[in-house]
Amino acid sequence: MNRVVVTGVGAIGPCGNTAADLWENVFLGKSGIDKITHFDVSNLPVQIAGEVKGFDPKTFFTSRELRKMDRFSQFARVASAEAIADAGLPSPLGERVGVYIGSGIGGVNEIAAGTLRLEKKGPRGLGAFFITRSLPNLAGGLVAIHHGAQGPNLCISTACAAGTHSIGEAFRIVRAGVADAVVAGGTEAPIGYIGLSGFMVMRALTRFQGDPKLASRPFDVSRSGFVISEGAGIVVLESLSHALARNATIYAEMIGYGQTNDAFHVSSPPPRHEGASRCMRLALDDASINLEEVGYINAHGTSTQQNDANECLAIHDVFGRHANQLLVSSTKGVTGHLLGAAGGVEAVITILALHNQKVPPTANLEHPDPDCNLDLVAKIGREHSVRVALSNSFGFGGANATLAFRKWEK
Repeated sequence: MNRVVVTGVGAIGPCGNTAADLWENVFLGKSGIDKITHFDVSNLPVQIAGEVKGFDPKTFFTSRELRKMDRFSQFARVASAEAIADAGLPSPLGERVGVYIGSGIGGVNEIAAGTLRLEKKGPRGLGAFFITRSLPNLAGGLVAIHHGAQGPNLCISTACAAGTHSIGEAFRIVRAGVADAVVAGGTEAPIGYIGLSGFMVMRALTRFQGDPKLASRPFDVSRSGFVISEGAGIVVLESLSHALARNATIYAEMIGYGQTNDAFHVSSPPPRHEGASRCMRLALDDASINLEEVGYINAHGTSTQQNDANECLAIHDVFGRHANQLLVSSTKGVTGHLLGAAGGVEAVITILALHNQKVPPTANLEHPDPDCNLDLVAKIGREHSVRVALSNSFGFGGANATLAFRKWEK
């Protein structure tokens, strides 16, 4: 089996429009959450989100391209271009490079708008590119078309675990030698009337009324729901031999992947989150490492009551006494929850934490929940030696995924 390394990273989201900006703001605990500007929310009880700021699609795409792309596909193209350039891969990418980009709800806002146009004008109101703007797999398809990536192409849609599953499955095919490299991650653009309202009526979103930057409060006793966000996080996974042959920069080595399903409830984790425990164990077994080698976990940490407490219990179940030596943080305190893109963005953060030997904080953690009794790196990031880090993602439908990365050592 091939060893697999990370040679490129790209991101766009509420905390920055490049991977470097994302990392800087996340480590400093600078929140990207604010009042919604995309549409009128004056009549809604939820009025905050993690919007991408200062993004002009016309800077990146022609008007002809934009006719075919919803916002989630635009984010995927931008973040993928950054990751591919960062990796220094030649163009076109060719038959041995794949694209695995997941999305939880794809073009949901395009579908909602198209439904209204259909009712008003009939089929002609949809336009010729309604389908290409709506389909979740078109994000990866458009990336492959633009960069000439003719290898395996897959869109995984497992709600909030989509980006993590995409990276995990990409890892498997590079390790198996099916591809030399895969551009992998997640993308999402859910901030619209239907996306916001859908999560709002199921009471998943916080209705925090103070400073928006304080609204996402993972592991805090006052947490009251997540903040919905948009963006994309993309990595380039490459076989070590292929990367060394072209003298590529290596950020980290990917060493393990686990996935499970709770088979319990459509949106809630089971008590003690046994599915998450098994998922982390599978990732550790896949990596063939000891528990004591793990120094940091980027938690799913959504700022919801059930997820945060049960994830902490799962970490204790897996790591036992070593849980007290771990650093654990949820970067959703500043990014909000990017749904299907969350795992991609958080993989980028975890990789850069290993590369920079710095652990990002859990923002807004003023009063930790007693059920979350871990070192949660409250409020301020730390310089800390970490050899192995995990990144967790859990999605509706009981989908769980864990990635394991190791500091790159020649």
